[in-house]
Amino acid sequence: MNDGEPIHQIAPPSPFLLALEGRAAWEFVSLVPSLPFLSRAPCGDGHPVLVMPGWLAGDASTRALRWFLRDRGYHAHAWRLGLNRGPTPEVVAGLGERLHSLYARHGRKVSLVGWSLGGIYARELARRLPDMVRQVITLASPFRDPNATSVQRLYRLGIIRQPRTPDPDAEVLRRLRSPLTVPTSALYSKTDGICAWQSCVDEPGPTRENIAIRASHCGIGHHPAALLVIADRLAQPEGTWRPYAAALTDRLLGVGWGH
Repeated sequence: MNDGEPIHQIAPPSPFLLALEGRAAWEFVSLVPSLPFLSRAPCGDGHPVLVMPGWLAGDASTRALRWFLRDRGYHAHAWRLGLNRGPTPEVVAGLGERLHSLYARHGRKVSLVGWSLGGIYARELARRLPDMVRQVITLASPFRDPNATSVQRLYRLGIIRQPRTPDPDAEVLRRLRSPLTVPTSALYSKTDGICAWQSCVDEPGPTRENIAIRASHCGIGHHPAALLVIADRLAQPEGTWRPYAAALTDRLLGVGWGH
């Protein structure tokens, strides 16, 4: 990316899409009838996976995802930094320490999975410490434009009262959009009611891909279709990354809808 390239703002999702976020509960419930499909997801080689939650969420929000990854044979780890209240100095330092600890403990590169703001953390952690990271998977993470969200509407409605972190400046935005040197898979939804889907996709490249999921923002981290994609991506032998190809069962659960 050209350092002098202007940063174009992306419009947030419509109020209609925001109103549809309530379906996240049904997406969680759909895990039960989807278990026969999920049980056929590929198992991996047992490497460590660090899972990071979205804004104002904690490790409880990623419990189903981590349970699924452990069932597939991975050492899935929570971030253990409490509620995600933004990129505070404590969070930045804590994530670095967590990655160093897991890398030393397992003696292997760590895959990073981040939901929403957690995906931005995952990308920046991989940017800082690429030799410790195997791949990055983001779930509805607005790294192209963190301002392209419905957060302002939620503040006006009184749903969120947490103080906001300062908006990133143009230099930070350019860095967030810059491609990584490790393989990346960006999962997004065109019906996301919190983050504009255009802000959640990466630049095309030989080890970069964007995968559409028919899901809500608040439900994509436990949506059966997203779990199948994550399992497929993590199961690749290290050093042999390839683009994702959706199977018929994946498409029936909502993978690829929105291309």
